[in-house]
Amino acid sequence: MKKNFSFLSILIILAMTLASTGCSDSNSPAPDAGGYVTNSSGLKYKDIMVGTGDTAEVGKTLSMHYVGTLTDGSKFDSSRDRGTPFEFTLGMGEVIQGWDEGVEGMKESGKRELVIPYQLAYGEQGIPGVIPAKSTLVFEVELLEVQ
Repeated sequence: MKKNFSFLSILIILAMTLASTGCSDSNSPAPDAGGYVTNSSGLKYKDIMVGTGDTAEVGKTLSMHYVGTLTDGSKFDSSRDRGTPFEFTLGMGEVIQGWDEGVEGMKESGKRELVIPYQLAYGEQGIPGVIPAKSTLVFEVELLEVQ
């Protein structure tokens, strides 16, 4: 009887251990050696500073500062240079797809670097005179406010 009880106890502990490890979020990609997480879409992001305020969620209006560069480091746009934060509603298609994907989940006061493949940015055409065709874009974004 004691032998069956011990065996049953071991089986229960083993089952509980396996069940708890199965509950981990295996859908979240692990960061690479440079600290970047790559989504299935090809978007890469890295938190420079994790914020402490409200979370950016679909349907919320976000106020952000950003600096956009090409992969060679040349700057093509900056809300900081204008001195005016940029506002948009997350998930409503008001910005390039890479922003909608890359900003979701950030917290107010957080900073993140986004590396956005051309398919999630301005596509095969780019923006003549500003962003070359098929350009991967790099943005440093800071979430100022969630409304």
